[in-house]
Amino acid sequence: MSHTAHIPSHRKPRQRASKSALRAGVAGGVLSTIAVAGAAGPAQAEPVTQTIEMPTITSGLSTAVAASAQATQQVALDLETQAREDAAAESAAKKAKKAKAEAVRKAEAEKKAEAAAKARAEAEAEERAERASRTAERTTLSAPSSSSSGNSASTSAPSSASSAPSSSSNATGSAAAIVAFAKAQVGDAYVSGGTGPNAWDCSGLVQAAYRTVGIDLPRVSQSQSTAGTQVSLDNLQPGDILYWGGAGSAYHVAIYVGDGQFVGAQNSSTGTVQRSMNYDRPSGAVRVL
Repeated sequence: MSHTAHIPSHRKPRQRASKSALRAGVAGGVLSTIAVAGAAGPAQAEPVTQTIEMPTITSGLSTAVAASAQATQQVALDLETQAREDAAAESAAKKAKKAKAEAVRKAEAEKKAEAAAKARAEAEAEERAERASRTAERTTLSAPSSSSSGNSASTSAPSSASSAPSSSSNATGSAAAIVAFAKAQVGDAYVSGGTGPNAWDCSGLVQAAYRTVGIDLPRVSQSQSTAGTQVSLDNLQPGDILYWGGAGSAYHVAIYVGDGQFVGAQNSSTGTVQRSMNYDRPSGAVRVL
């Protein structure tokens, strides 16, 4: 026995013959298939005799692009038209607002002008009435003088008739308060419809004077001329209401303050004044106190 017989061999064992044969068969089959395909290919191929053109889309695409551009342009024109219409509407609205404001301003100005004209007309009417009253009174007073016999006794009669009562101005109580209030307003302006505190019309002054002693008189001269007891102009007392025109239809009133004087808001030219009764003799008087 060899001394190396117990040592196993390190060489790989040979493959079996069956595996080798299987591999050889597979390889041969593949090669045979390739050979058959190569032989059959040229026999079945047909020669190329014409070129096949692909369908073109250039015409349709250009039409679509043109339509899209036209639509975009139309949208732009529509937007521009709408913007112009909006601008025109805004401009028209501004013009209308401005015109309305101007119309309101003109209407207010015309209203003020009408009110001023009415006030002037009323003041002028009162002044004309006052002048007419003085003229009538002078005519009445001059008549006895022209028909007198010329002696001093007869000629002095008109003077005593036209003179105011010699009632004392030393009023007391409510009458003193009324007189004091009336005198304090001398110099104030005359405004038709005025009720103070710095501008009056004739009845507004009388009403305010009596209100200082808690007496609420009617607002207008016609009603004030019948607000108390009718008294003679020869029997006046301070605080009595003097009126010009008829009782119940008087066009002017004032307050008798004593010593033949009265205080009244006369007209826009003179304002509130204190005058002698000889200046413009009243038609009558009423006593409220």
